[in-house]
Amino acid sequence: MNIEPRVNDDELLDAYSEAVINAVDTVGPAVVNVHRGDAGAGSGVIFTPDGLVLTNHHVVHGAPRVEVILPDGRPMRADVIGHDAATDLAVLRVDAALGPGAASSKPGGLAWARFGDSRRLRVGQVAIAIGNPYGFQHSVTSGVISALGRSLRSQSGRLIDDIIQTDASLNPGNSGGPLVTTRGEVVGINTAMIRPAQGLCFAIGINTARFVASRLIRDGRIRRAYIGIAGQNVDVPRALARTNQLAISSAVRVASIERDSPAARAGLEQGDIVYAMGEAPVAGIDDLHRILNEERINTAVEVLLLRKGHRRTVSLVPVESSPTT
Repeated sequence: MNIEPRVNDDELLDAYSEAVINAVDTVGPAVVNVHRGDAGAGSGVIFTPDGLVLTNHHVVHGAPRVEVILPDGRPMRADVIGHDAATDLAVLRVDAALGPGAASSKPGGLAWARFGDSRRLRVGQVAIAIGNPYGFQHSVTSGVISALGRSLRSQSGRLIDDIIQTDASLNPGNSGGPLVTTRGEVVGINTAMIRPAQGLCFAIGINTARFVASRLIRDGRIRRAYIGIAGQNVDVPRALARTNQLAISSAVRVASIERDSPAARAGLEQGDIVYAMGEAPVAGIDDLHRILNEERINTAVEVLLLRKGHRRTVSLVPVESSPTT
């Protein structure tokens, strides 16, 4: 009979420590300190061989100039390629002689980190946060993935989807730094913690960050559709929904309409209750934000609504929204 050797606690702890050390050794050289010209600092991670840095929008927004401090202490000027308040992400570029590949040790070169797949994460998986809290460079905390698929309200008022909740401690200055697996893959960009709660920290899933970064590199911003209404979340009375043979309980009431906007040209009226756009239901403002993406620009869509208690359909063509801060 084969008896498997018993693994003691010391061996398990050593294995855990070794996994964290390897992850930090892999990604740490690509983690930078992001300094604003006026005040404040955050973190970032270099993710391409040519010196592109991913960080948070709120770390660099409004800064007269941005400087990146490498792990070896070298300061470098950073140019803001693009930023997006709605997802709290920004892309910077630093100019330097580049080393060959990830975690380059070539003198004067830049290390860069590899992205993972946030869809493959599991609750309970080890998570490692690397950043510069309170200016202490390359601080490391570890914990587990506490929850997946969370949503978090950004400073712009929009919901950020694909949020990872972790109990790996974050502090001011961690913002923009990477959340890493034991395989040394970046699976999130640390963005927020809830004070004074313990163990409630959040990161933007890297799949969302990868998409946003690609658009910021291409366009300098995220293109979104605009229809020109201000709306309010409202409950739809059960009797009204039943009368109109609708399986809805909430929608968006049009509070106001901007002059000469797509909504005004299409004939939307103040007081209309919008419950769907195309095939997508609209149960609230957040649904409307998700629907009005780049693909909707200059493409006609039917807006389903209730007006004075009766169903109506209005066709409108969203336009591209103006760049926002």
